[in-house]
Amino acid sequence: MAIKVDNLKKGGKVKIETIIKNLEKRNMKGYYAENREEALKMLLEMIPEGSSVGKGGSATLDEVGITKVLAEGNYEYLDAFATSDPEAANAVRRRIFSADYFITSTNAVTLDGKLMNIDGTGNRMAAFIWGPDKVIVVAGLNKIVGSEEDALGRIKCDACPPNGIRLGKKTPCSITGKCGECLSPGNTMCSHIVTTRFSSINDRIHVILVNESLGF
Repeated sequence: MAIKVDNLKKGGKVKIETIIKNLEKRNMKGYYAENREEALKMLLEMIPEGSSVGKGGSATLDEVGITKVLAEGNYEYLDAFATSDPEAANAVRRRIFSADYFITSTNAVTLDGKLMNIDGTGNRMAAFIWGPDKVIVVAGLNKIVGSEEDALGRIKCDACPPNGIRLGKKTPCSITGKCGECLSPGNTMCSHIVTTRFSSINDRIHVILVNESLGF
């Protein structure tokens, strides 16, 4: 078993190193983290205390531990999930556009360095595309795929069902385990499908790739 795990880790590192090289071609900076503890350390080194920080909803970030640190530490943490009032939550989401940092995960990352995401309302991807000066993405080994086609398949079969259940969405994927291309206001999670293939702004998008499975 130890030999299998060791080889899986070595294989994961090879994949991540390939992606880091391809991210550089796309004007994005990639980083290798051996595990979630190392990823958290990197995040804290990148985000100075006192910074304003917005965050996309992410099981990965919760597992890494950054959500708790932001909430309890010396940061201006813009948390749209801290209120059950939809208007107040949307006000926070708008403030995130002027935050110093935006942190999120990605639904999939291809070996050639493309980041692929779906979004229900669009606020997460809007901030990702244009908003805070710095965007930091954290993704586990399970998010790595070979192509955009593979990425879409992963999102619809592996990411949407557990996310739908986590968020209490009444969607076909949360019942059948597969995307049903639903068109349901307030429930549909794949309203927007976005591929980020290049960053037009230097030193804006930073991607921490973790050599273990994280999130959905």
